[in-house]
Amino acid sequence: MEVVGKKDLLPSRPEHVAIIMDGNGRWANRRSMSRMQGHEQGANAVREAIKGCREFGIPYLTLFAFSSENWARPTEEVNHLMGLFRFFFKKELKSLLEADVKVTFIGDINRLPKDVQKLAEELVQKTADKDKLHLTIALSYGGRAEIAEAAKRLAEKVKSGDVNAEDISEENFGDFLQTSDIPDPDMIIRTSGEKRISNFLLWQAAYAEFFFLDILWPDFTKQDLQIAVEEFATRNRRYGAISA
Repeated sequence: MEVVGKKDLLPSRPEHVAIIMDGNGRWANRRSMSRMQGHEQGANAVREAIKGCREFGIPYLTLFAFSSENWARPTEEVNHLMGLFRFFFKKELKSLLEADVKVTFIGDINRLPKDVQKLAEELVQKTADKDKLHLTIALSYGGRAEIAEAAKRLAEKVKSGDVNAEDISEENFGDFLQTSDIPDPDMIIRTSGEKRISNFLLWQAAYAEFFFLDILWPDFTKQDLQIAVEEFATRNRRYGAISA
C-alpha cells in the first residue's frame, strides 16, 4: 500500500487521534511468548503511530499506555511495564527530539515509582519547545477519576468565590481537565477487536469518531493509521445537527 502524504489528507484529516493500545497479551499468547514480550513488541507499534502522525500531518496524538485499573494486574507484570516505561523514556528521547515531538502526560503520575516520575518529567521538560506533534501519554489514567478531580477543583473555586456556580458551563468545565491545553480527539482507535472505551477520555470523546481494528496492538503500523484516517474523511460529522 502506498503511504499518502500530508497534502493528500487535507483538509479532512483529524487534528487529534487518540489510541487505546490493546492486545499485547493476546499477541504474545498466540506466539507462546510471555505477556512481557508482548508489551515489548507493543513499543514498536508506538513508534509506528508517532511516525504515521508526523507523515500525515496530524498534530495531536494521545496514547493510552497504562490505566488506573491496570494497577490490579499481577505485580510482576506491573513491574515489567514500569521497566518498559523507563527504557522507552530514555531510549526514545533522542528520536522524539529529532522528530520535533512534544511530550506531556495525563493521569495520576504520583502513583508511579519515583524514578519513572523523574524520567517522565525530564521528557516533558526536554521536549517542551517542540511543535510538530504533541504526544500525550495517558499513564495511570482513568477518565472517571479525571472528571471527579476536575469537579473537586471547580467546587473549591466556587467555595472560595473565584467562580460563580451559575457561570459553570461545558466549555469552562473542560478548563479543569488535564487535557485543557489540547483539542478533544476527533478520532479514537482501539485495537484487538474489543469495542469499548475502557474509561478513556470520557468527557473528551463526546463527538469523537470511533474505529475498532481487528488487529492486536503489536501488529499496528502507520498503514493501519492511514486506513483509519482515510475512512475518517468519508464520515459526516454532524455534531447533532442535520447534515447539509
